[in-house]
Amino acid sequence: MRQLVNRMAGLVVACLAAAVLLCGSDAPTPQLPVGTQISVTLISTLSSSADRAGDIFTAQVQDPVFAKGVEVVPVGSTLRGHVTFVKPPGRVKGKAEMRLVADAIVLKDGHEYTFAGQLTDGNADASVKINGNEGTIQGKGKSKTQAAKETGIGAAAGAGVGALSAGGTGALYGAGIGAVAGLIHSLAKHHKDVVLQPGTPLTFVLTSAGKMANASQSKGTPVPFVCQSCD
Repeated sequence: MRQLVNRMAGLVVACLAAAVLLCGSDAPTPQLPVGTQISVTLISTLSSSADRAGDIFTAQVQDPVFAKGVEVVPVGSTLRGHVTFVKPPGRVKGKAEMRLVADAIVLKDGHEYTFAGQLTDGNADASVKINGNEGTIQGKGKSKTQAAKETGIGAAAGAGVGALSAGGTGALYGAGIGAVAGLIHSLAKHHKDVVLQPGTPLTFVLTSAGKMANASQSKGTPVPFVCQSCD
């Protein structure tokens, strides 16, 4: 009789353990709440001269992300986003601008969190200037002194080209070539595009909750997990 009781007790314990495991497997995956910050470094190269609205970029997560005390995004996960706005720099004045939005994170196991994330200046590289509430990256632009200098060089170049076309010789010919070369050098030196190299640190803050996406719900081009430190 005692053996039967012990067997029954063991069966009850086993059933309870199985129930706990089943309940645990059905537990919902924690969401990433609005306001969560994601620190990443760029994998892609971004430039206001080469990229356009809609272009996709990728970055690697640098710090683990927790939700309800559980690590849900490990270091090394891949963030995917896209460019929403690009403005090239003006020829005389005006700063280049580029706006980036984060769309999803692909975990190491292939699962994906989808959300909307806005670029913030938290932990951003000192060379990356974030302007306004929409997370717009702004180029350095040109100072008034630089613009005035370029205008003056442009006028000199025009005179130099005129001298060349008129068949100028000697010092006049040399001045024409020098002015044109100076203009090219100045414009190249002061061209202020937004350029973000691979490895540039950026921080995004979630403006919508991050939810685990099913395969049928995943948006955009699939991005494989990238591990830059793996052999």
